[in-house]
Order: sequence, then C-alpha cells, then structure tokens
Amino acid sequence: MAMTAEDIESMIKEAIPGAAVTIEDLRGDGDHYSALVVSPAFKGKNRVQQHQMVYAALKGKMGGDLHALALQTSAPDEA
Repeated sequence: MAMTAEDIESMIKEAIPGAAVTIEDLRGDGDHYSALVVSPAFKGKNRVQQHQMVYAALKGKMGGDLHALALQTSAPDEA
C-alpha cells in the first residue's frame, strides 16, 4: 500500500519536532519520493546519523509501503 506525502511528512515531524520537511512525489505513484529535512536535531550528527533518524521516524515503512526515498538532510546552519 502506497504512502502519501502528507503521511511521510507527518511521521517525520512527529519523530523530529521542529523539523522543516519538504516532500515531493517523484513519479506520481505514491511509492517514489524525495524528502528534504532540515532540523536543529541534526546539529553535530553526520549524514548517516541524520538519515538513520529519518528512517527511524518512518517506523519500518521504508522498503514496504514506501519503496524509494531520495533523502537530503541538514541542520539549519548547513542548509
């Protein structure tokens, strides 16, 4: 079952309060998205740690309900 951009955004914002999240449906199929997540919570974390935080926010949906996510993350001063 595909996810909506709103579902993805909501899950990320719930898990990472204060995050600015921009989601784009790349193919219009509800399976392939890009996400830009900017959050103060990422300060001092490397890119892998930032991505792990976002994937954790998606609660196991990655690879199942959500087939592909092109992810960009940064702290506000890095954006």
